[in-house]
Amino acid sequence: MSKVTIDASALKPKPTTATPISPLPNDIARTYTHIHPLIILSLYVYKFPSIVADPVPALTSILAPLAVLQIAFVALCLPPTGETPKVRKVKPGEKKRHVPGRVESGVNGSIVPAFLSLILAALAATPLLTATLVLFGAPATTHHLHTLLCGAHIALLSTVPLVYVHGVNGETWRQIVALLLPIDEVYGGLLGTFLGAWLGAIPIPLDWDREWQKWPVTIVTGAYIGYAVGKLLGGTLLKGKKIMFA
Repeated sequence: MSKVTIDASALKPKPTTATPISPLPNDIARTYTHIHPLIILSLYVYKFPSIVADPVPALTSILAPLAVLQIAFVALCLPPTGETPKVRKVKPGEKKRHVPGRVESGVNGSIVPAFLSLILAALAATPLLTATLVLFGAPATTHHLHTLLCGAHIALLSTVPLVYVHGVNGETWRQIVALLLPIDEVYGGLLGTFLGAWLGAIPIPLDWDREWQKWPVTIVTGAYIGYAVGKLLGGTLLKGKKIMFA
């Protein structure tokens, strides 16, 4: 019988070649990328008393402004997924093709991908994150709208920028889930949102009898704070670093 040899190097996970995402090289992108998390936090702080009083209508009312802010952020500050198309030379006798103008290029190059990223986050990430919240202890038989809105806010904060810059490539998303990508402000925003939401669950079971401890106020609050902190650190101190497991 012939022996079958297996190359051990083939069994090792392939290192990722992804590079950290940087804002677009213009003044608007460099400025707004720092202002954006402050605007989002200000919106949440402004609505916080209403969220504590009645979470469902308050969280519903800020979903649209949050979506607009996320679309503005990715369209103004981030490079969309995909490669820049190559310039095609016109052959002799061939009619010159239509060259899109500045406005048309902007709409097709950033606005449309931004809306598609938002739709994908709303339709795919929200149900997945809502189910994850239930698996991690959210009420399974009550507070359904509360949990759904919590999942929607986490999805818009964390996944819209990621889908915009990385698309739906399966290998890239495996690296995202496996924590293999280098940290940048987009990936840092995702990690910060999830970590903040997880830490936000700590006050819920404490016997303080505070109104703000009810589901899902602390979870959403932690997600918003975590997003801002993760985005800031991911674009500065932690940029390019990777999560190392012992």
